[in-house]
Amino acid sequence: MGTNNYSFLSKFRRHVSSSMVLIFFTVLALICANIPGVKDWYFSLWQHPVSLSIGGFNFFSHNGHPMSLGQVINDFLMAIFFLSVGLEIKREIRVGELSSLDKALLPIIGACGGMILPVIVFYLICPSDALMQRGLAIPMATDIAFSLGVLSVFKSRVPVGLKIFLAALAVADDLGGIIVIALFYSSDINMLFLGLSALCVVVMVLGNIFKIRTKSFYVTVGLVLWYMMLNSGIHATIAGVIVAFCVPATLKKGTGVYLERIRHNVNKFPVIDVDEQHNTIVLTNEQVHTLKSIESAADKMISPLQDLEDNLHFLINYLVIPLFAFANAGIDLTQMSLGSLFSGVGLAVMLGLVIGKFLGVLSFSWIAVRLKVVKLPANTTWKAFASVCVVCGIGFTVSMFIADLSYSGLGAEGASLLSQAKLGVLCGSVISAVLGCILLNKTLPKEC
Repeated sequence: MGTNNYSFLSKFRRHVSSSMVLIFFTVLALICANIPGVKDWYFSLWQHPVSLSIGGFNFFSHNGHPMSLGQVINDFLMAIFFLSVGLEIKREIRVGELSSLDKALLPIIGACGGMILPVIVFYLICPSDALMQRGLAIPMATDIAFSLGVLSVFKSRVPVGLKIFLAALAVADDLGGIIVIALFYSSDINMLFLGLSALCVVVMVLGNIFKIRTKSFYVTVGLVLWYMMLNSGIHATIAGVIVAFCVPATLKKGTGVYLERIRHNVNKFPVIDVDEQHNTIVLTNEQVHTLKSIESAADKMISPLQDLEDNLHFLINYLVIPLFAFANAGIDLTQMSLGSLFSGVGLAVMLGLVIGKFLGVLSFSWIAVRLKVVKLPANTTWKAFASVCVVCGIGFTVSMFIADLSYSGLGAEGASLLSQAKLGVLCGSVISAVLGCILLNKTLPKEC
């Protein structure tokens, strides 16, 4: 349990740090989108065509047309984001907070409620217009970086069980979002490219069967898969999740083989007296070779899944997500009226996050606990748990992404609805964060 807690707290600190970067680029996007003379540059920037060509072949092309910078960010970089999410989900299922029924059941039940109720709230509030209803799934997601960032404000006052519950719920939420994207945001299926996509998956599965543990193999096949899926009609970001679930989580020879090699090689070095610990010893060529063998064995003890997930953290937290926020959070507020938040898509998204997420997570969890299917996290109360349910309404990254999938490319009306949806996401997330902070401050135990 101690090792699991250490792993979680390390992940918690990473998400808290990345949430600060995310806030900075979100605010910067809003500033750029509303300063005269700058906003024209800001909005035109994302329309520039991008090319990565070899001869006549352009990797960043969709149906023969070059992709814009905005499309590369939303389709390619976000595929890397979903690769990271998929790796995290797979690891949590194998060895983390979703690895057993006892650990996983409460977050999964809460996540189900947190996905169903926001959709119902959106449906009831938003006019029954087919175009507007495309955004039903926008308020489903919980942003793990922002939500854990809110909990970080209260430091040790928050029981570890509550932090783990929120992180696991956000992971389960992401899985639900991925399924929704795959099922409902695909169109004009091209059977040739779909077949080639399936072939790429078969190649990666065979790689697992034949114990190929080289990360570059799965990344290379994954890039081909991304291009095939981009042109197949299935949303390209799903390629990241498929690759993640194909990356091996096991070792080629097993942990014991490499541990034994390390022990054997370490024993080749002489025991150093306490008085000699600070002396510098010039290693022999044989000792250098032995050290390299230890290093190699240590590297091979880390599974490709864990190694790739660790390597992606910096790229995701400090490049992909900030760039996504900068490209998508810019809303020209001068073109919108205050009424945008009190009707239509904007109101439906905002209330879906603030009310739908809270009621969904809390009610489903309460019913499960009352039926004795699960227990509340250790050292917590219903009041503190309800406060965390409010924080679940912070739905930034994936909500913004689904909003773009729902309304982009649908002309002037679609652009207007997209702006309303983004405003609803921003306001709903801010309200959930502020209310969550107020309630957590009242319901959490006071610092000693």
